[in-house]
Amino acid sequence: MIKKGKPYSDEEIAKVLHPLVREWFFGKFKTFTPPQRYSIVEAVKGNNVLITSPTGSGKTLAGFLPVISMLVDLAEKGKLEDKVYCVYVSPLRALNNDIRRNLEEPLKEIYELAEKKGIELQEIRIAVRTGDTPQDERQRQLKKPPHILITTPETLAIVLASPKFSRYLTDVRYLIVDEIHAMAESKRGTHLTLSMERLERLQKGRMVRIGLSATIHPLDEVARFLVGYEDGRERDCIVADVTFAKPMDIKVVSPIDDFFSASAEEISQKLYNMLAEFVKSSRTTLIFTNTRSATERVVYHLKKLLPDYPIKAHHSSLSREVRLEVEENLKAGRLKAVISSTSLELGIDIGYIDLVILLGSPKSINRALQRIGRSGHRLHEVSVGRIVVVDQDDLVECTVLAKEAMERRLDRIHIPKKPLDVLCQHIVGMAIEKKWKVDEVLKLIRSAYPYRDLTKEELIDVLKYLSGKYSELEKEKVYGKIWFDEEAEEFGRRTKLLRPIYYLNVGTIPDEVAITVITKDGRFIGKVEEEFAERLVKGDVFVLAGRTFRFLGSKGMSILVEEVEGEKPTVPSWFSEQLPLSYDLALRIQRFRAKMEEMIDRLLREEIEDEDIIRHLMKEYKIEWKTARAIFRYFLEQKLFSEIPTDKKLVIEEFEEDGMFYYVFHTLIGRRANEAVSRVFAYRIGRMKDCNVQIAVTDNGFLLKLPEKLDEHEIFDLFDLRDFKDHLKLALDKTELLRRRFRHVAVRSFMILRNYLGREKSVWKQQMSADALLKLLKRYFPDFPVLKETYREIMEDFMDVENALDYLGKVGREIEVRIVKVPHPSPFALNMYLVGEEDVVLMEDRRKVLKMLHEMILKSIGKDG
Repeated sequence: MIKKGKPYSDEEIAKVLHPLVREWFFGKFKTFTPPQRYSIVEAVKGNNVLITSPTGSGKTLAGFLPVISMLVDLAEKGKLEDKVYCVYVSPLRALNNDIRRNLEEPLKEIYELAEKKGIELQEIRIAVRTGDTPQDERQRQLKKPPHILITTPETLAIVLASPKFSRYLTDVRYLIVDEIHAMAESKRGTHLTLSMERLERLQKGRMVRIGLSATIHPLDEVARFLVGYEDGRERDCIVADVTFAKPMDIKVVSPIDDFFSASAEEISQKLYNMLAEFVKSSRTTLIFTNTRSATERVVYHLKKLLPDYPIKAHHSSLSREVRLEVEENLKAGRLKAVISSTSLELGIDIGYIDLVILLGSPKSINRALQRIGRSGHRLHEVSVGRIVVVDQDDLVECTVLAKEAMERRLDRIHIPKKPLDVLCQHIVGMAIEKKWKVDEVLKLIRSAYPYRDLTKEELIDVLKYLSGKYSELEKEKVYGKIWFDEEAEEFGRRTKLLRPIYYLNVGTIPDEVAITVITKDGRFIGKVEEEFAERLVKGDVFVLAGRTFRFLGSKGMSILVEEVEGEKPTVPSWFSEQLPLSYDLALRIQRFRAKMEEMIDRLLREEIEDEDIIRHLMKEYKIEWKTARAIFRYFLEQKLFSEIPTDKKLVIEEFEEDGMFYYVFHTLIGRRANEAVSRVFAYRIGRMKDCNVQIAVTDNGFLLKLPEKLDEHEIFDLFDLRDFKDHLKLALDKTELLRRRFRHVAVRSFMILRNYLGREKSVWKQQMSADALLKLLKRYFPDFPVLKETYREIMEDFMDVENALDYLGKVGREIEVRIVKVPHPSPFALNMYLVGEEDVVLMEDRRKVLKMLHEMILKSIGKDG
């Protein structure tokens, strides 16, 4: 059962700690912090605990104090043995070194205290073991294992299959999982849940699990993710949510008054001046952008405006040395500002920050709170966050987001459901350990939360694949890794070579590479990121190096294009990095739209004035007058020109331009869900009309562009829920997305080996193998586990088919559909219409188009400017 925790007093906590640890603690701190109050006593009692609290609230110490106290107790009695008592897992290697330093200091001080008192303690050993750990250090750990092992999910999976090291893991008292919020939503987290169950199997006694997390919701689900099941019943866990203990000050600000008429130059100038003022008036400012390219731009402009201030960038494309140097300087208070894309979201200890600025929408309430929580690092200090927006849709989105964040109403996380590729890796790892019975393995795997619904058939399919039962695959060099006796329902490893294969290929993060862009006649144009390439559909137009190209197809790791002048781009070049809006926040923005429409209806009936609406927005959403006025005007113009889409009304707008028909679907459900709906609709229209359909997708909806007109019945037919998933599968056929995701899944499933006994296989060769296998499987084995998982990953994790269906299920019942014919794009449709033009090179042109379209809208509704 999952139970809510209760806080304990200083006296109650002190009572359960070893006297030396108690004395050390009170010599250094006045009192326990909220996370420590909720967790220490429970963990010492032997209860699993999940603590969620803001950064800088003593969370790490909350996890480690029970461990230190137990180890000091054993060390004093001379009972410390050569074995691992605590395993600490964190997703970041950088974090691991931080943690070791943070542990060594208290231990050093406790030992000094013991010496003064004439108490003799055995040595407590701490060691980090990751992919970076040198060979000689690993050998040392085999001779003298650490009492506290600090590691990553990948390395944990490796040591479990290493007989020399795993013998030290049979009496682990504490398993601490840090930054659980950063892993729960990815396959890395799923991978870890299976490792935790494999570790559990080795235990002689009780292993207590302690999860540490930043702001996350729903806590009960994260707790189940942490503790899993035993014999089909969920294990007990105490949940402690102490995020409410930290005061927050979050506001939305904008450097411009008019979102439509400002030129690109004016926006840029005002934006950087505003940021420079913020930086000047704070001690240390942390600025988050949503893309790496934006990070570099902001650094460049701020350095120009503030030449005397130390300002640095921090993102994942920088080398590890550069990143560590920035972190050290930040910690030492030597930097005035750091601009980061996402790399500083995790709990690396970054010292004192008094202001966090989010440039553009963070797209999720949890992410906003995690980022803003970096400021005012100590618990009682106020976290100050400013969300800076320069776009009309961002303005509305962030206004709602800031209110939800201040009221701590969070979005739900999405945990991948039983990914079969991750399962393949663990089956191989387990086969190395011993011979298994199928039912015994099924029980172990179902103990992990993401796999609670795995069926025996699914497991047997995976075993058949791994044992080489599909002989047709041998032509493509896919050989059996395990033996599997179907009659006896047993399996084990095939050869001794399996161990090095497992060690060298374990892990869930795919090799990312740049994709070469070449023309039909073989000319090299440049490179794009793989995440960008996988979104391309035949016929898409995009900008690279200031020129416009049409995507024709791909070969290996290259994509083929032809140059097209004057064509409108359909895909923005930074699209791959944009974070998608969460479904929960999207629904709240729909409700905000409904409230706005209600007030504007009253205004049009002359029951209230403009000022009443503006004042209401200022009071209710804590925004400035000019921001409230901009929101009001945006909604009023949409209402007068077309219709306002709300949570009860879906608006579809239709207009014609240059002989093409445009259909704008205002489905505000986040980009992941819109990806699914738009692809199915485009597929259905293509079949109905036998024509090519271009798609532009945003968080707020999508636009379909086609050469033929649709009548009302044809539009309504698109919403048919029958065969939705099948049509989505068919729409994915021959897409880049399917090709590349299949490679990722095939590599994770050990179908394609990245590294065969020390020989690296280039990503280009991996992709060539993947293309051949994909063709074969689609033709002969459509239900093959690796192919099934590829479709599941695309539909459920990359897209959001579940919420897409949830929304479509309400259309026609709770949500009425209005089809509106408009002369050109409405205010709410402008960003969808211009989605392909959001390119840095075209920024100036885009602003001009936006201004022109906006003037056309104002003319249509009879307002002057």
